[in-house]
Amino acid sequence: MARFPKDAPKRRVIKALELLGFGLVRVHEHISMIRHNVDGTDTSLTMPNHRRIKGSTLRTICTQANIPRSEFLAAYENA
Repeated sequence: MARFPKDAPKRRVIKALELLGFGLVRVHEHISMIRHNVDGTDTSLTMPNHRRIKGSTLRTICTQANIPRSEFLAAYENA
């Protein structure tokens, strides 16, 4: 199985999350994003506003936002 990138550029991570349906809510010390699901619920996530995002942080973000690993990696490759 493919591995999470070690130091992913912030812009590419944001683009991948946008491909998964998330939209930017706020950019300050942290980046807040939200996805409106078809069942009427919302999924939100927060990540640090660093130039590069570590792999362990990406794994935690995906776990907390219920994003499957393969789905994120596919979007990341297309970003």
